[in-house]
Amino acid sequence: MWKLLLIFSVLPILAAMASRWWFGLRVLADEGRRQCRCIAGKGPSPGDADTEKSAAEFGRELRLLALEEWRERDLKAANSRENSRRFGMAVPPMSGIIAIFAVIVGRVIPMGGFTIFASATAISCAFGLLSLAPELRAIAVTARRFRTDKNFPRRDDEDAVVNCAIAHAWKETLPPVLSLIQK
Repeated sequence: MWKLLLIFSVLPILAAMASRWWFGLRVLADEGRRQCRCIAGKGPSPGDADTEKSAAEFGRELRLLALEEWRERDLKAANSRENSRRFGMAVPPMSGIIAIFAVIVGRVIPMGGFTIFASATAISCAFGLLSLAPELRAIAVTARRFRTDKNFPRRDDEDAVVNCAIAHAWKETLPPVLSLIQK
């Protein structure tokens, strides 16, 4: 029974890690280093002078701005996303501690303890991925506004920043336990 549950837990974890790498880490590695220039007074970080940063930094700022605007537009959905992120932060470590104590006390075999931890991590990954779509929609709404405002003089910079904002959302989807494994 433990082996079957472990297999059904490891498969979603591997799929989530692969999608995080493909849609998040790979994009940040490819486009994140690009130096972009933002017009003064516009963009994710308004200022008095033209700002030049990497696309990854602008993307992070764009994502945070999109989350703030989303919270103002639809507080319930934004809080739901934040709660699923908190669930992913708390449940895997807590289940790991419980599994360790269960193994020490002798209630579960070591394979069962690892399976408990893997199952909780798989559930956290599923919640994170299922709640990702509304956040991506919020980023798309903010990115559409940025495209109409012409915050970046070059279209390539604008595309790189939007892609990096989406990649940051994918990167933050998984529980931090898995983020330690996959950098």
